[in-house]
Amino acid sequence: MKVFRVLMKNKELIPLALIITAAASGASSFAVYSLNKKPDVIIDRKRNPEPWENVDPNVPGKLITINQQWKPIEELQKVRRATR
Repeated sequence: MKVFRVLMKNKELIPLALIITAAASGASSFAVYSLNKKPDVIIDRKRNPEPWENVDPNVPGKLITINQQWKPIEELQKVRRATR
């Protein structure tokens, strides 16, 4: 309640408080989104000890992917052929 008294006395602090509140709620909502929707975030290691096996390489893990094309690395392909 003391915060509201300070805001009522100093009206110029109200926009600052609103911006800080919006930023904090946006950051916390993105954190919850990342924990629930992203496959590279590990919360429970007991039920899923190797989560990297469930990641689809065709689905981008970034928020924005611009002109991404997958090209095989020739040295890696040679090693794979040699070990078969």
